[in-house]
Amino acid sequence: MDEKLILPIILGEFRDKLAILKDLVFREAKFPVALNKIKVAIGMRRSGKTYFLYQKIIELMNEGVDKTAILYINFEDDRLLPLNQQRLGKLVDAFYALYPENHDRKCYFFFDEIQNVDSWPIVIRRLHDTKNTEIFLTGSSAKLLSKEIATSLRGRSLAIEIWPYSFNEFMRAKKLSIDRSLYDKKTQDNLTKVFCQYMSEGGFPEIITFDRDIKQKTLQDYLDVVIFRDIIERHNIKNTSVIKYMILSMMHNAGKPFAINKFYNDLKSQGYKIGKDILYEYAEHIEDAYLAFSIGVYDQSIRKTQTKPKKLYAIDPGMIRALTLDYEKDLGRLFENMIYLNLKRLGCTINYYVTAEGYEIDFLVQAPFGVKKFFQVAWEMQEASIIEREKRALEAGMKELKIDGEIITLDSYLDKGIKL
Repeated sequence: MDEKLILPIILGEFRDKLAILKDLVFREAKFPVALNKIKVAIGMRRSGKTYFLYQKIIELMNEGVDKTAILYINFEDDRLLPLNQQRLGKLVDAFYALYPENHDRKCYFFFDEIQNVDSWPIVIRRLHDTKNTEIFLTGSSAKLLSKEIATSLRGRSLAIEIWPYSFNEFMRAKKLSIDRSLYDKKTQDNLTKVFCQYMSEGGFPEIITFDRDIKQKTLQDYLDVVIFRDIIERHNIKNTSVIKYMILSMMHNAGKPFAINKFYNDLKSQGYKIGKDILYEYAEHIEDAYLAFSIGVYDQSIRKTQTKPKKLYAIDPGMIRALTLDYEKDLGRLFENMIYLNLKRLGCTINYYVTAEGYEIDFLVQAPFGVKKFFQVAWEMQEASIIEREKRALEAGMKELKIDGEIITLDSYLDKGIKL
């Protein structure tokens, strides 16, 4: 369909959607405030990027921006196929033809899932350099954050990551308000109940109001879409059974070390024929799609950093629960995974640490403002042996690197959160 015909339809549908939006959960994340910069939000599919754009659009309209100065296009829309730089350019031209007054005022472009458009940076650079516009993009690929933006937009952009709901956002979505000013036993019990629900269901926005069985099925469907759209199709992967098995293995091992060599031997014992280099590529694709993440050991020796296994964490505790069966017996790893995600939301660089005597500390983080800190995560601290073990590791690491640290328990997290 011609761009001049389809654009009014797309804009009409978008405005109808805005008009019926109710109970929008405003996210804790914010686009960076910076003039003359392209703003980019990146994260896994269904993590809330589209509604994050809606949030910004509503803010602009509340500030007095006319709706006709706002262009929103979702490039998951199959009516726009084929998606290439020519079509993107023609859609923008159609927008100005529809509203000629926009030539004389600032406009706001919101392009959702921009990575679906072939050669998109060419058009985005041109629009940024030649039009009086502010541009907002979303994408479902970590490479947009680390590689494509850095090389293609050449300092023109600022990016943030959008994750599934945090615990606080989860409570707001559930319309739960618990007064924490007096952290008594009643408050603790109420918060603990909701937190356990959060660890079971996860924070993907769409499923918050679904029944339990529908939530699990929906999360499994999310995974299927990511596997096929963002991994298999994007990277033209032929051995689909191996990468599916790899993803399930990584989810199952969230919070644990994961060695490609060990996984390679596992595959070999089952009769699979695949090279280690391919498995390393698969691991990169999985992380690029925001399904699972690896952190390396912190060490001055590059060799030790490369040879020690990396630890894995998953995109969401609900996704873990939807794909595995044994986490009822290991809530500690779910809690550790949740703390990892919280640290990522804070923009931290994360490693783990092993002391000279072999004690492991869960996280050594560097905050965006440069402060380094140890975090040792413990689901329960009632047993004296657990307390002693966690303290021993933490104190050893603090002494070796002269870095401050603390033990995070469920109680301390619910009371004070994470303090960097």
